Amino acid sequence: MGVRPVRILLVSLLVLTFVSCANKPTVDPRIEALVAQKLMLDIRYFCRENDINPATQRCTTPVTTLPDELKDMVADTGIGGIILFANNLQDTEQMIRLNRDLQAASAAGGHSPLLISIDQEGGRVVRIPQNISTAFSGNMAIGATYAEHGTHFATLSGDVIAKELAVLGFNVNFAPSVDVNVNPENPVINVRSFGEDPHVVSQLGFAQMQAMQNNKVIAALKHFPGHGDTSTDSHSGLPLVEHDLAQIKTVDLAPFQYAIDHGDPGMIMTAHIQYPALDNSMFTATNGTKTVLPATMSRAILTDLLRDKMGFNGVIITDALDMAAIAHFYEPTEAVLQTFKAGTDIALMPLAIRTAQDIPKLKKMITDLAYRVQTGELSLAEIEQSVARINALKQRYVPTEKEQLPLSQALVKARKTLASPAHLKAEQELANSAIVAIKNQQAWPIKPATKIIQLVMPDNSKCMAMTTALDDALKATPSTADVAIRCASLVSDTTQQITAQQRTAQLVIFSDITPQQSLVEMGGMDDITDWRLRPKKEALDAKLMSLMKEVKPHQISLLISMRTPYAVVDYADYLDGILASFAYNTQVTEQVDASGQATLYYDGPIYRALANILVGNQRATGALPVSIDKVND
Repeated sequence: MGVRPVRILLVSLLVLTFVSCANKPTVDPRIEALVAQKLMLDIRYFCRENDINPATQRCTTPVTTLPDELKDMVADTGIGGIILFANNLQDTEQMIRLNRDLQAASAAGGHSPLLISIDQEGGRVVRIPQNISTAFSGNMAIGATYAEHGTHFATLSGDVIAKELAVLGFNVNFAPSVDVNVNPENPVINVRSFGEDPHVVSQLGFAQMQAMQNNKVIAALKHFPGHGDTSTDSHSGLPLVEHDLAQIKTVDLAPFQYAIDHGDPGMIMTAHIQYPALDNSMFTATNGTKTVLPATMSRAILTDLLRDKMGFNGVIITDALDMAAIAHFYEPTEAVLQTFKAGTDIALMPLAIRTAQDIPKLKKMITDLAYRVQTGELSLAEIEQSVARINALKQRYVPTEKEQLPLSQALVKARKTLASPAHLKAEQELANSAIVAIKNQQAWPIKPATKIIQLVMPDNSKCMAMTTALDDALKATPSTADVAIRCASLVSDTTQQITAQQRTAQLVIFSDITPQQSLVEMGGMDDITDWRLRPKKEALDAKLMSLMKEVKPHQISLLISMRTPYAVVDYADYLDGILASFAYNTQVTEQVDASGQATLYYDGPIYRALANILVGNQRATGALPVSIDKVND
């Protein structure tokens, strides 16, 4: 090619570039600022280039102090919120410093305070380290106390949880879950629900919400319009609820409507669930498939129903947009665009920021969304109204920098508040009040003739916690002070090993944690590899059944159901007794003896409550909050 043709080509390219740039509209920074306020990001992990795991090419370095890159990101973009996970949280001072540094970064950019959020439901979903906080037994345990105690423990747990979050600098709690669990096969809600009765769930959810918000922590009722009748986890798939309109109104929507009618919920979180009776519109996914719109993307559900018909005036926030129910069907920016069109105020976890190279992607997302506003695809008036709702919530609940205590005083207050004697007493009272006796043919109190107790627990940590609690209770009772306790792990020990041990015991205590741990309990989508590698539930169930069948007629056997109790009917004929605890929170602390030797100590209020019932020091006074088939007593 000669010189002249090359010059002509270069001039042509320059002209095309000029024309392209000239035609590209300038995005209004004010609109970008509005869009940014509607995004809430996670900073669970962050890596510099040499920190990335070479084997997996994944970043797994937790953010416990705020890197300069993330400080600048918060200051430059003006994002409205951050969600933190267990990986981000180590100890009291570290949590306070991290949250203060996040707020300082936002202030440095001239932005309003951040919404700093967390999943601290109690029970199976907690993020604050349990050895320094108060976790409680969770919603289904609270549901088990309703018949005798009404809303007492919902209020008490909401009060304690919010007080502990507030002193650490959190201002949003993604709780309570007010899903009405009417599906025994529900893999993700189950024990996180207060129960199957919409009236009870409404009462308990509202009481817990009020207690949290009375302590300046925004409660986020979830998962609208209801996740209680699903057999698919929206972390791994797109659930479908085929209720008719009457059932949706009287069951699924009832707790949300009750809270709206009787109080002022700060937030409601959407569910990535198809509800064709509410909206049967179809959409085409990125892979070309067509399916029904999930609620998170439905204007008919979020605007026409929740806002206009149900009268909700607070902030609508999505569940995490990285969950497979959304991420499988939408590209990140498209997902945010569609949920904003539907009427969402805040998009939760729309984009993973794991390295500095991800930050320009966030800025591009903000610019692209602002451009969609300028072109009229998104309504500027609706975006402004949405940000006004967010700002109103911040002004009501988020303390200003001037209102913050100096760091030294904040640390003193936090250390007095977290796991205080009064809070731990409340936690133990809930555990004591929640346990249900489903069947008892003299399986407890433990008989004086008992010499050996064989425990068969789901894993070693629960073995140690139950052994500790039971040993303490037995030694405090003169008639059983010399009883020996052995424990086997259902996961670690073979069927042959456990069978050999239980043959020589007079009492065999089995335990069950059906269904298995869900992704939200582990943390989220970053944990999906570990979640898929869990021991298979079917194999564990079969193993437990075979062990029960090995119990001899002269032995006493009982089962402790430590999650939802639906499966106990399968085992009931082989057992003399069944207890339900709805929880198995295990606290691990390090104890140092006089010689300086450190050992790990496993404990927990639910284990102490169970032990005291088994030795006869207290009664099981809870009532089942869900229905199971009749068990012959």
